[in-house]
Amino acid sequence: MTDSIPMPGSIAPAAVRDRRRDRAMIRTWLGVVILMIVAMIVVGGATRLTNSGLSITEWKPIHGVVPPLNAAEWQEEFDKYRQIPQYQQINKGMSLDAFKSIFWWEWAHRLLGRLIGAVFFLPLVFFWVTGRIERKLVPPLVGLFVLGGLQGAVGWWMVASGLVNRVDVSQYRLATHLTLACVILAATVWIRRGLGADDGDARDRVAPLKGMATFLVVLVFVQIFLGGLVAGLDAGFTYNTWPLMDGALIPSRVYAYEPAWRSVFEDVMTVQFDHRMVAYLLLVAAFIHAFQAFRVAPGSRAARRARFLALLVIAQAGIGVMTLLMVVPIDLALTHQFGAAVVLIAAVAHRRALADPIPITG
Repeated sequence: MTDSIPMPGSIAPAAVRDRRRDRAMIRTWLGVVILMIVAMIVVGGATRLTNSGLSITEWKPIHGVVPPLNAAEWQEEFDKYRQIPQYQQINKGMSLDAFKSIFWWEWAHRLLGRLIGAVFFLPLVFFWVTGRIERKLVPPLVGLFVLGGLQGAVGWWMVASGLVNRVDVSQYRLATHLTLACVILAATVWIRRGLGADDGDARDRVAPLKGMATFLVVLVFVQIFLGGLVAGLDAGFTYNTWPLMDGALIPSRVYAYEPAWRSVFEDVMTVQFDHRMVAYLLLVAAFIHAFQAFRVAPGSRAARRARFLALLVIAQAGIGVMTLLMVVPIDLALTHQFGAAVVLIAAVAHRRALADPIPITG
């Protein structure tokens, strides 16, 4: 009998661990990571809106943590910036103080990325070594860490596109960077929600909701990608009327590029038009889903979540319209970007809650 009792200071074997307590700790940890990712998305938006993303022209994953500490180091960073097309064609004559204001945004963005990596990696190692992570959770959690590393590389790939022959970053790469950040956010929310308790709804009762809930998640991702293209092309600063665009509901010059597919990614008018149209589709789909949930599972938690999601979508649409009409003031634009992350979290958590939670094992 005494052989099964752990010695003081030793790690309790998985069989006698309190897995519910372990999961509560993991959920708290992932909750903090989710909040940090949302903050990262918002700071990334500020970096774009202030045209700060190219102010640091080198990728130094370790040394880059330390900002310039004296006048000579500031001048060195400024001299590097003055070699790129953005300075030479857009900001020529910028003062050192003005450069510092854009430098700090990009430095903060990169520092937050490093902090997220540390806040994810160190607890992951601790939980894993101390036996607090169930075996089947190891691959998805390690996968999240790998995605985070990939996101750092994609971020530099994006910045590099603006250092030669361009005065800003590629809209393709910016949209990819934003979308990957949201994939990481969604995956973290999915795992965290799967570790929670069952919401109490009968599975056969809410099963018909899964298809539309999945469609909503896909639509949110499409809309976020299109939002990245809008940001990359500064499309929000054009056609600042609503509901008409260039004097019509459907502008006559939309999809005018040859070949036509280029319009979807490179034409300012088409990119903004697509962003509007998908917003309408998302809004309609969210309300159809809320009505569907009310019909098939009235009074259920799923129905309440669907209704809440629809309200979030209409609020986000309203913020988007105001951002457009007011020609993208930074406070509204960042609120809109924050709203996109909130809608994504709600949509993913709702879809995950419609499935069974992850059963507790060793």
